[in-house]
Amino acid sequence: MNNKIDRLKELIQTSNNIVFFGGAGVSTESGIPDFRSKDGLYHQKYKFPPEEILSHSFFVNYPKDFYDFYKDKMNSLKFEPNITHFKLAELEQSGKLKAIVTQNIDGLHQKAGSKNVLELHGSVLRNYCMNCHKFYDASYIFNSKDIPYCSCGGIIKPDVVLYEESLNDDILSNAIYYISHADLLIIGGTSLTVYPAAGLIYYFHGKNIVLINRDTTELDKKANLVINDSLGNVFSKI
Repeated sequence: MNNKIDRLKELIQTSNNIVFFGGAGVSTESGIPDFRSKDGLYHQKYKFPPEEILSHSFFVNYPKDFYDFYKDKMNSLKFEPNITHFKLAELEQSGKLKAIVTQNIDGLHQKAGSKNVLELHGSVLRNYCMNCHKFYDASYIFNSKDIPYCSCGGIIKPDVVLYEESLNDDILSNAIYYISHADLLIIGGTSLTVYPAAGLIYYFHGKNIVLINRDTTELDKKANLVINDSLGNVFSKI
């Protein structure tokens, strides 16, 4: 394992255009549950399946049930960034890391100090009235009773990508740009099973791919370096 960490350090040192592509495993060490692991949200019992609750049609048809689940399980305001978030922010400040492409919606990368964060699935920190498009912060949503309403009377929707919704075209384009121009792509804390997000990594044409994940993924065979360990253990040594 030490040899792999040394190799990762060497790759970071000799690279000047790094992109980090991350999933739920980046934030689990901050205490935020993931979705697909054996203890994840998708394996817990609710009145409705979580995949159904987190869909656009469910939000429209059952907004109270949606918000009961959302406020209970998606409130990231009480969590703090971990060593991985902070180390990535340091890499950006050094000029080596050009962008973070994340599937997470918790805002912890920005809380740690990262600036160029491309949030493929949106963020709980941004919320807009579906009627007049007025902005509301996360505190307003999570402290509201039942369904959060705008001052105009419209229902407020989190700026997160629900099932049945498309990813933001501008964010997709920017993610493709940064990944396709990177010389080192570090992929961490993701099973690479959520599409279209996972498909973005195939736009990488640089020299080295590093994959850091507890479990094996379909991309292991294409990576130059695979580290099957927690992100915290790896980044604490960088």
